[in-house]
Amino acid sequence: MKVRHAVLAFAICVGTVPHAAAQSPTTTAAQSSRAAPASTTLTDEQISQAYIYLLGRLLIARQEQLDFRNGFHWNELVHRAPGAVDWPNPNLDVAYSEAWIAVDDSHCAVISVPKIEGRYFTVQLLDGWGETLANINERLYPGRSSGDFAFCHFDADVRLPDGTRRIDIPVKQARMLTRVALGNDWEGAIALQHRFALSSTGTVRTPDVPRTLMFDETVFPGVEAFDSANSALDSETDRNPGFREIQALARRVAGAAQMPAERARIDRVIRSRAFKELVSAGDIIGHGSLRNGWARPSVVGEYSTDYLTRTLVNRGGIWANIKPEVLYYRSSKDANGNELNGDNVYTLTFPKGALPSRFATYFWSVIAVDSARFRVLPNEQKKYLLNEAAGLTYGADGSLTLYFAAEKPADAPAANWLPTPRGAKYRLTFRYYGPVDGVANGTYYPPPLVKVK
Repeated sequence: MKVRHAVLAFAICVGTVPHAAAQSPTTTAAQSSRAAPASTTLTDEQISQAYIYLLGRLLIARQEQLDFRNGFHWNELVHRAPGAVDWPNPNLDVAYSEAWIAVDDSHCAVISVPKIEGRYFTVQLLDGWGETLANINERLYPGRSSGDFAFCHFDADVRLPDGTRRIDIPVKQARMLTRVALGNDWEGAIALQHRFALSSTGTVRTPDVPRTLMFDETVFPGVEAFDSANSALDSETDRNPGFREIQALARRVAGAAQMPAERARIDRVIRSRAFKELVSAGDIIGHGSLRNGWARPSVVGEYSTDYLTRTLVNRGGIWANIKPEVLYYRSSKDANGNELNGDNVYTLTFPKGALPSRFATYFWSVIAVDSARFRVLPNEQKKYLLNEAAGLTYGADGSLTLYFAAEKPADAPAANWLPTPRGAKYRLTFRYYGPVDGVANGTYYPPPLVKVK
């Protein structure tokens, strides 16, 4: 069997791949017995593709383990202060609340949603591969976007209280995020955020948190990734039938990785081929496209058979939502193809007829993140994004120019300037919430970034 996903790219994420370093859980006898028989006929391409596929699951399992180490409990909602979440490429326009939910064949998880009018919000549910299962908002539930919603396994036989709306899901554990737009009224957004409540219809048989490879997020694991293959795949079913062959291949590579000679070869292939492929094609997001120095993903939030893009997004923008909710553009280079650097001054100018607000039903924003962990860049001003709520200044011709520099350029309105510390290589993430027109249909890209100093 030959498994191919053409055009590899390390999404919103990769700049370089340091040497692998990780803590690998011990492979149990039960796990070893589930591994497919090892084979010396594995091709380099099969090893590379199996690795790319498996990495997408390991990234989610890694975050799940971190969450529970940091105090999460099943079916308990954690309200985060604005900007306080710790994952790649966070959206600083919203107040987040987070949870891991667990359901079974007799019990459901119930999210109580407050009435919210005139402000963007959504309740997003994702599975253990980063696939979006559901959203609750006024767009998907017009006239009934508040009240109690029960997430139930589709086999569950549960009698729900009157007025509770049931949403069937194909998994028994999932990641939940609530988002409430901050806008110009942070206090109001935070008050609404704290009115979301999560409960269960009874005592749920909670699942075990997967015990898979833990690794530094700036470092990709080598062959040790396959020591967790069986536990990663057993703990969360990949429901897309198109992935059955690649799952079997990952188990086959895992079996081969237990043989010393094959283990060394698999590690060499990962480092020499998989890492290289991921990095060398890092200008686009999976099977996305690039224009004006901005990359746009072809799929996001739900991936069909595109495991490549799913892995990339899990690495550089975990918990991404679906395109009708938000569209992401990523740039790491200026108009001349040079990497963005805090030692330089850049401008981004939108003409009057193509202002960012034209393409976003709800709001837009741009943030700068570092090139290793993809977190917002620290700065003395503690200013981490630009958006319409910042009180931007427009040109006499109606255009909008944004500035990115370590110090405010003399001709830059303060509200239009995003600090980017000296010496820092970085990338920009541009979000359009409720994308419309050219952003929605893929015909529009932001203008190129111009180095002016």
